[in-house]
Amino acid sequence: MPISGMPSSVKALGPARPSGTSMGPQARCCSPAALQRRLPILAWLPDYSLQWLKMDFIAGLSVGLTVIPQALAYAEVAGLPPQYGLYSAFMGCFVYFFLGTSRDVTLGPTAIMSLLVSFYTFHAPAYAVLLAFLSGCIQLAMGFLHLGFLLDFISCPVIKGFTSAATITIGFGQIKNLLGLQNIPRQFFLQVYHTFRNIGETRAGDATLGLVCMVLLLVLKLMHDHVPPVHPEMPPGVRLSHGLVWTATTARNALVVSFAALVAYSFEVTGYQPFVLTGEIVKGLPPVQTPPFSVTTANGTASFTEMVKGMGAGLAVVPLMGLLESIAVAKSFASQNNYRIDTNQELLAIGLTNMLGSLVSSYPVTGSFGRTAVNAQSGVCTPAGGLVTGVLVLLSLDYLTSLFYYIPKSALAAVIIMAVAPLFDARIVQTLWRVARLDVLPLCVTFLLCFWEMQYGILAGALVSTLILLHSVARPRMQVSEGPVLVLQPAGGLHFPTVEVLREAILSRALAAAPPRCAILECTHVCSIDYTVVLGLGELLEDFHRQGVTLAFVGLQVPVLRVLLSADLKGAQYFTSLEEAEKCLTQEPGTQPYNISEDSVPEHKVALLRA
Repeated sequence: MPISGMPSSVKALGPARPSGTSMGPQARCCSPAALQRRLPILAWLPDYSLQWLKMDFIAGLSVGLTVIPQALAYAEVAGLPPQYGLYSAFMGCFVYFFLGTSRDVTLGPTAIMSLLVSFYTFHAPAYAVLLAFLSGCIQLAMGFLHLGFLLDFISCPVIKGFTSAATITIGFGQIKNLLGLQNIPRQFFLQVYHTFRNIGETRAGDATLGLVCMVLLLVLKLMHDHVPPVHPEMPPGVRLSHGLVWTATTARNALVVSFAALVAYSFEVTGYQPFVLTGEIVKGLPPVQTPPFSVTTANGTASFTEMVKGMGAGLAVVPLMGLLESIAVAKSFASQNNYRIDTNQELLAIGLTNMLGSLVSSYPVTGSFGRTAVNAQSGVCTPAGGLVTGVLVLLSLDYLTSLFYYIPKSALAAVIIMAVAPLFDARIVQTLWRVARLDVLPLCVTFLLCFWEMQYGILAGALVSTLILLHSVARPRMQVSEGPVLVLQPAGGLHFPTVEVLREAILSRALAAAPPRCAILECTHVCSIDYTVVLGLGELLEDFHRQGVTLAFVGLQVPVLRVLLSADLKGAQYFTSLEEAEKCLTQEPGTQPYNISEDSVPEHKVALLRA
């Protein structure tokens, strides 16, 4: 049986300190809890068992059989030689073993990251490896500085828009390989044009094999989704057949690619080859060396500065999108399987993966949703499953590269198309239209502009989302109750963009009336105000005083009351309840307001202010 979660020590990072005690900086750094946060392996390794080893081995093997054909395919998406996909597929397995906080996540090449690498590195391995190093440095810095919160400013509609555009770009980019077309440019719009223009040059062998591979992958996926769970009371023969079906459907990518390679080899033996093959792949493990800080081309030598300038916005887009993809995957599976992750620790893990990966010619990697799903469904118990995957990739580099020569490109194209198809969310527009219509705008802006330039799409979508957020801050909803006394209840914090709106709402309804009437600002939902708002409230109080009426406050929270006390507003009064305020302002006896000065503040408020 798969273990339902990591050891409890992973979830609760060490024992809590007794209240009233404190630790110095050095003690905190050296405490077991702090050490476990930096090296999560220390939390679960002491409790490791043979049962966990069995489940981790099965999961690691399943992921390894999935990642090898995908890595070869994703290198094609990145515009790099096939071996670079495998070079990028093993370092994350070993680093995450020590630093990862999710038992399910697997780091490695993904379709979206490969597309970004293709976009920013000119299909040059030296640029791709340097981009991995620099992305790792940026991600590590964000982890050490606890800047993971910056990712929260990229909203879900922006991510969905980018992912959907990337899915179409990647999927259509593989049509040329699926049909055996040659000399198709990589720029999306030119790609679409030349693909349809050269559709008559389709190679029957590649097209047939590619479609057969897609059908096989789809059938195996449907079988995998509908395999019934194993019950202990099942006969041994049924359990064995169930295990064989589960293995075949889980490792469907490796199975289909092997089938296609066998077909291609059979034709090779006969002297006729109807398929475009992957071709020679450099054999052996990659050399351990520093990333290329300069590169020699036909036009001369490009210095480090020139390489950085050439990658441009990719130095921001690639590390940020890598972090977004990985943390989204980790959070998703942590939520499904009832455990928590440490976002900043995840930043460190993926940053160190990319930095160390660049020493073995890796291009930037991130968390893979598809392989993480395989990992979770295989019953993985700890990040140790990644060790099996990493070793399997290394073995394939050392012993199987000669066999990869016969893999048809149309089969790898089928693997990519079937891998990215689930990333396209066809219902997101309908969902957003039903839930929050305004969020359709950043989704569409990101989606459309990403076909032009990836960074412009992400930047424009994030900007539109930020403007929507600022609009809600600048124009908060206000509940207005008309009567002898005007009552206004803002629905959120009051900040400087809201001053004029608030002032106009009160003046037009209270002082512009004939005769002028008192007003109450019900502040129960107001948790913060700034200096500009304080000045605006002071001007409002003066306007009310000149008209001989009162502006009172109700439900002041402690942070707001503290600010108003510091500002020493003249004539400011507040009440503990709306009923008291209305009675006082309508001249009913028996109620007295509190002037906003510390001497007149109720005792329980004073205690909170001094806390």
